[in-house]
Amino acid sequence: MVTILEAVRDGEMPEPLREVAIREGIDQDRMRTGIVDGTIVIMRRGDRALGIGRGLRTKVNVNLGTSSTRIVPGEEVEKARIAERFGADTLTDLSMGGDIPAIRTSIFRATTIPVTTVPIYETAARVGLENMTNAHILSTIREQAAVGVSSMVLHCVDRKILGLLRCEERISGVVSKGGSITCVYMHLHDRENPFIELFDEILDIFRRYDIVLSLGNSARGGGIHDCRGRALKEERRRNSALGRYAREQGVQVIIEGAGGHVPFDRITPLIRSYKKAAPFPLFVAGPLPTDIALGYDHIAGCAGASAASAAGADYLCYITPSEHLGLPGPDQVKEGLIAFRIAAHIGDIAKYGMDAADREMSLLRSGFDREGQFTRAMDERRARELAGDTSDCSMCGDFCAIRLMKEISGENRRTG
Repeated sequence: MVTILEAVRDGEMPEPLREVAIREGIDQDRMRTGIVDGTIVIMRRGDRALGIGRGLRTKVNVNLGTSSTRIVPGEEVEKARIAERFGADTLTDLSMGGDIPAIRTSIFRATTIPVTTVPIYETAARVGLENMTNAHILSTIREQAAVGVSSMVLHCVDRKILGLLRCEERISGVVSKGGSITCVYMHLHDRENPFIELFDEILDIFRRYDIVLSLGNSARGGGIHDCRGRALKEERRRNSALGRYAREQGVQVIIEGAGGHVPFDRITPLIRSYKKAAPFPLFVAGPLPTDIALGYDHIAGCAGASAASAAGADYLCYITPSEHLGLPGPDQVKEGLIAFRIAAHIGDIAKYGMDAADREMSLLRSGFDREGQFTRAMDERRARELAGDTSDCSMCGDFCAIRLMKEISGENRRTG
């Protein structure tokens, strides 16, 4: 199979590229240039294509999946349905409990948007860290690729990065679950990172199925005091090098970075440092600019993600109100997704001037078109519920500022 990257390099204009260019409202040649230089990737699931990268609308990912202590497959399917209904661009299945292939199949049946996986999650859950081998990991990757996964996350922390992490004396240590599982595997088996050892074999699989490689952010901080250090810089350098090599083999690449917990004033320079290190689309988990928003981390995350998107992040991983507390339910998935769609849009206004929807909403408000406002809301049902049963906004009542000023303007015109 010829990948999209290979086809575009050969001068072709594949249909997924045309589809994305039309949907995003950009020139096809500009799309082609972005794919060739690595600033844009196209993630596919069946006949559906999604563009991520420079010049395109900032995308939002929703994480879902079972844990080892909470296994309710039907709930995960409902989360997936809600995510697609309320505008998620991608899903990531992080299931680590129950019949994971069956859960993933159910999620596939219920949705149409691209799905990402973290293969070491499923491998660890199925065989255990003590029994896991490189062969098990490779087998999981092959199985997930064959069922139509669009992207996979590999945590390529190496011995040097692990050594730097040990020296940093972080408060929270390594908080990336995929990164920590990989580190423990390396420690238990006294060997190098399995994804680095198997990198060429994995790339062969990715190329065969045209899967997008997402290079994980193992060194992200678990608190705002843990966001700096040599480990983060070394991981950025390492992932950038691996990304360049993967693209030489015809595999599209996303870099994960600048995620976790980051002080607000550090978000923009951190995003720019990743963009300077490599041109690839940047996927950011959060970031959270404070550690005290327990129960409201989706709001804190919206603040951080807005800054990240405005600074150049291309792809955001949402956070729910349940972050740091437990597995989110369907309602928390919806709340987190809406918060991060708002963050993505704020960033797109700053980056690209994508404010046409804002102007339209402003005109509807100025024209007292309540119904028009409802139908253009991200969550129409919630907007209607909060509005109540009054025909006009009850905030100001008879003293509506817009109405009062319109009356003055109309009077001035009549007497002028």
